[in-house]
Amino acid sequence: MLLSRLTPAVATLLAFVGGLAAILTAWGFQILGGYAPCKLCLEQRVPYYIGLPLALLALVLLWKGHMRSLAMLLLLAVAAVFVYGAGLGVYQSGAEWGFWPGPVDCGGGAAIPSSAAGMLNALKSTRVVSCTEASWRLLGLSFAGWNAVASAAVALLALAAALGLRARRDRTV
Repeated sequence: MLLSRLTPAVATLLAFVGGLAAILTAWGFQILGGYAPCKLCLEQRVPYYIGLPLALLALVLLWKGHMRSLAMLLLLAVAAVFVYGAGLGVYQSGAEWGFWPGPVDCGGGAAIPSSAAGMLNALKSTRVVSCTEASWRLLGLSFAGWNAVASAAVALLALAAALGLRARRDRTV
């Protein structure tokens, strides 16, 4: 298998770079493309905010050659965090396709105005974003679907790196 041929450091680097590319793409679609994220879309970004710093720390430990056991634990945490992220993407994708109901509290993230006049003005300009309607698709996958793919790939790379570290440790003992 291709993943087993990668060194732990290379697999970790690929996980970090792939995850960074995914979150930067999400920000790009939001900031440059004007796609407003729903509440669940924003929640799917949390694994990137947690997992990428952990992957970077594991990568630094691997490059320095120190604390390989800690690097392995960090990589297992990265894998777990991104499995959770992939699960969120699958959940939202299924809700978008109507396979199951989506969250009942999802739709827009605008601040609540302090006055009735402010609320009327906000209603004119606020666009509510639903968690159950895909605003964009490529090759049949929505943003949530692509997040599931990206998160699963990062999780697999992190797991491959952790298992590679364990295999190397077992050979040296």
